[in-house]
Amino acid sequence: MSSFNHASVPEQNSSYVQPNLLGLVSKLSLYARKRMVRSLLDLARPTPDTTVLDVGVTLDRREDCNFFEKAYPYPDRITAVGLEDASFLEQEFPGLKFVQANALDLPFADQSFDLVVSFAVIEHVGSRAQQRAFVQELCRVGKQVYIATPNRWYPVEFHTILPLIHWLPARWFRRILRLLGHDFWAKEANLNLLTLSEFKQLFPPDLTLYYRPTRLLGWVSNLSLFAVRR
Repeated sequence: MSSFNHASVPEQNSSYVQPNLLGLVSKLSLYARKRMVRSLLDLARPTPDTTVLDVGVTLDRREDCNFFEKAYPYPDRITAVGLEDASFLEQEFPGLKFVQANALDLPFADQSFDLVVSFAVIEHVGSRAQQRAFVQELCRVGKQVYIATPNRWYPVEFHTILPLIHWLPARWFRRILRLLGHDFWAKEANLNLLTLSEFKQLFPPDLTLYYRPTRLLGWVSNLSLFAVRR
């Protein structure tokens, strides 16, 4: 049993985690993410020997953050990568390995993992060109790749909790965010939402894609694509 003590570690918040609104956002987010994990397990059918890379872990300790490590049945087979220092995961999940690295330049050999996963990260890596580079890097190191991202056509934008304005052209959306004081989210480097067609175009053409939507209150809230080599 781990001797890791949560009380001994100061609470830290990631810039990329949305406001919680009295816990409601966290609960809805966790509900949707658990459904995504179930979908992933059904598609990938991992075993205790499956090597897994989780790209985009965070230092934030909110219940819906780093949820994959909590929900995955074999956390000791996970290598977790993030820009932020999430090394505490190694104490919380014995056997897990944390590597602090940039997802656009992963320090791993080609096809070195059986499964690569990433949840709600691709919308934060920058331009379409950077998003494509992110996808291609995950596909380089993984034999199977599962990537999930919020759906731009969901009526509420999850990071700002604002309705509908993200349906406007990007320059208008960003201008309104700046006027409302959301300077961080107004930058393309920090938030660049995707539609399903845009998402699919980021993957190499030699992969077979399986689409799995996640619905929240009747609408498709999250887009998930599972890529395998033909």
